[in-house]
Amino acid sequence: MAAKKATKKTTKKTTARGRKQDRARVAGGQDYEVRYEAKKTGSSAPAVKKAVKKVGNARKKVEKRLAKKG
Repeated sequence: MAAKKATKKTTKKTTARGRKQDRARVAGGQDYEVRYEAKKTGSSAPAVKKAVKKVGNARKKVEKRLAKKG
């Protein structure tokens, strides 16, 4: 009987795609992301949270929504 060769599984914790997708989203529950987006767009934090709730968490849609309001 042949002995099986032990293989070590290596997994990346984050892929390049995963980081890119994460940057494309605004986490409405994360205060630091809300503050960043508010500062970036010149809006208030509650306005950012409201925009995320209204249009979803896609960064482009949130920024477009905030641009209309401002």
